[in-house]
Amino acid sequence: MTRNGNLVASALAITLGLFAAAPAQAASLQSVATSAWSKGDVPTYISMYIYVPNNVATNPPILVVAHYCGGSASGVFGEAQSGGIVSAADTNGFIMIYPQTTNAATSANCWDVGSTKSLTHNGGGDTQAVAEMVSYTVTKYSANANRVYATGTSSGAMMTEALLAVYPDVFKAGAEFSGVPAGCWSDGWSAASNWGGNCASGRTTFTAQQWGDKVRAMYPGYSGYRPRVQLWHGASDTTISPNNQTEAIKEWTNVLGLSTTPTTTATVSFNNHSWTRQSWTDSCGYTVLDAWLEANGPHGTDANLNSTYVIPFLALDKTGATDPEICGSAGGASGTGGAPGTGGTTATGGARTGGASSIGGSTHAATGGSIGVGGGNPATGGRPATGGSLGAGGNLPTGGTLGVGGNAPTGGRLAVATGGNLPATGGQLATGGSLGLGGSTGGAVALSTGGSNVTPLATGGMAAVVGGGNSVGGNSATAGGDTGVSNTSNPGSPDTGSCSCVVARKTSPAGLFALALGAVLALQRRRRR
Repeated sequence: MTRNGNLVASALAITLGLFAAAPAQAASLQSVATSAWSKGDVPTYISMYIYVPNNVATNPPILVVAHYCGGSASGVFGEAQSGGIVSAADTNGFIMIYPQTTNAATSANCWDVGSTKSLTHNGGGDTQAVAEMVSYTVTKYSANANRVYATGTSSGAMMTEALLAVYPDVFKAGAEFSGVPAGCWSDGWSAASNWGGNCASGRTTFTAQQWGDKVRAMYPGYSGYRPRVQLWHGASDTTISPNNQTEAIKEWTNVLGLSTTPTTTATVSFNNHSWTRQSWTDSCGYTVLDAWLEANGPHGTDANLNSTYVIPFLALDKTGATDPEICGSAGGASGTGGAPGTGGTTATGGARTGGASSIGGSTHAATGGSIGVGGGNPATGGRPATGGSLGAGGNLPTGGTLGVGGNAPTGGRLAVATGGNLPATGGQLATGGSLGLGGSTGGAVALSTGGSNVTPLATGGMAAVVGGGNSVGGNSATAGGDTGVSNTSNPGSPDTGSCSCVVARKTSPAGLFALALGAVLALQRRRRR
């Protein structure tokens, strides 16, 4: 190689080395202008910060991370870094929202989770501000509105539970550390202090039903999916009594339609500390309530914002257009999300969106469905899982088509109105045998005027009686079917960090190449002299 060639090669090597040494700009916590996300109907003391990883996923999920009393967005961001949450966002590509409050009512910067406006859907409080941040992020970054989650510590934990209760249509799950049940903070709360003393001390107790009613009253009329909840608390917490964990379990078992007895109970060693873990699973085997109590644990626990258990519970380590741990294609575990009381919303056929045991119907819908008046209406009786759609003479998969003169495969032709092949006043069939055998397996048998009652067929639905017999609408007298179980001073840890994201200054690639080329030309001119 000539000397000139060596010079050129050396210059190029230097240039490439400079390119390699210049680091890529790291993702960092960024402030978002209030005018960009707020609709002007929420408190002005709340601001928004966002973390968008370099390798953001397509249609990314969103995680809201709320800070503790006396904290800030940058402070809780530091906790999320220590716990591995930020690293998980970098790995899995989800976006994080860090709301921040500087509530003038108190110098502690605690979230308002005690006022009526914050505990009411679209009530104009702190919770609505966070919901508007989520809406902005979905639009701005094409984020996934079906995969939004929340977490937080201390006051941020209270905010997490409040968000799950007030905005179940926005959040799919949440994990809170040392919080209180949704609605608890209002006991003893005042706007002047923004502190719920009775709740903090553990003096606020209600029955599971009363807690559930509080949550349902935060979004009146809502009967859709209810988010799953993860609870963490220290048994020796002197700031927020661990009794709040007990009360939160009562609240969420009622809201989620769960037994008071956990599915599993275990002792787990985590972060060199011992925890009692109680878990409740739904009919699909997904954990929908996960309660951790640390033996001798302090306020904030020794597991704050840990990625080991939080990320899998929130399903943020999984991909999918919808939350991968919602039981059933249309949403939710059996018998949840209904109206107050021990049953679901009977007017719409049961509990949460997607129904109880089948798609869109009552718990009777496993075989043939529960039939309303004379055949069931999909809007009020649901679509049976294995009985066809029932309406005015709808199709019964194994029992032929019954309606006005419909065919019954093993029972001849039945006329529903007076006349047809069936005598006008009932009686025996002209052809097809007795009425008790009028339809092989499946399909309710309609009687003409008068007629004797029949025994409902074993498979395929109840018998609908028209103009006579024992009942109207089959053996189920409830239009919506059986319903499920229906379906809230040193406060907080100090600011433990700030966002220290340093971005290295670097020369543009074109500039570096020009410098190297200039050096080569200068050396060549010197050689010619």
